[in-house]
Amino acid sequence: MVKPLSFKGEKPKKRKRVADTTHDDGDGPPPSKALVPTSTTNQEEDADTDEMNWVLAESVTDISGPIMIVLPSTPPTCIASDANGKVFCFPIENMIEDDVRTAEPHDVRQVFVANRVAGTERFSFKGHHGRYLGCELGFVSATKEAVSPVESFICVAVPDSPGTFAIQTAKEQFLAVEEAKETSLRGDAETINFSTTFRIRMQARFKPKLKASKEEKALSKISRKELEEAVGRRLENDEVKMLKKARREGNYHEAMLDVKVKGKHDKWA
Repeated sequence: MVKPLSFKGEKPKKRKRVADTTHDDGDGPPPSKALVPTSTTNQEEDADTDEMNWVLAESVTDISGPIMIVLPSTPPTCIASDANGKVFCFPIENMIEDDVRTAEPHDVRQVFVANRVAGTERFSFKGHHGRYLGCELGFVSATKEAVSPVESFICVAVPDSPGTFAIQTAKEQFLAVEEAKETSLRGDAETINFSTTFRIRMQARFKPKLKASKEEKALSKISRKELEEAVGRRLENDEVKMLKKARREGNYHEAMLDVKVKGKHDKWA
């Protein structure tokens, strides 16, 4: 089986360690307690794994970081670039039951890093070799080390196919798979059609919605004990929920003050 691609600086995906349930039969030392993970460790490992997963970009605002541009071809392929800047259609091997919506890269040549071009709605796509994807006179390559209009693209959400995009060049034409030969790419299509409709896979940690969800979870991670110490008394369940919600929404200190004032009123009631 093809292994998922990993990048320099990333934490490796961790597997949950299963507790050793072997009973001591007297022939050796008892099973080590170190093999039994705590629930907190499992949660942290799950979070690290989730961040490294590849997910579909659902809107233009999602597109950021390492991406894989999946083409509407048979067999499934994606845009790739070799060390010389030649761009070609690379067969996809990492997916579940031939579903391109689950595709992951297994070769660094399949990955481009998407960034917004400053002050514009355009994107640049940087290859593994440090050069940018570009399209000039309908010919697609990745040979330039700097971004010019030729190396910038507009990603257009395809209205009839949610979660798919057309990639428009500086000449207001579109990247497309060759209809007669689905192993080559061109950049002179005049309209959006099936051959110009791509899917974009990206790392979950760069998806804004998932990043916001993670930040909310981090903000809500405060224990009842910590809240009660801050207030100076025991709290009711609804008060704990309210304070945790306030931490997520940014009005924690105001909510804390209200709870403290309420506690003083109840004391002298």
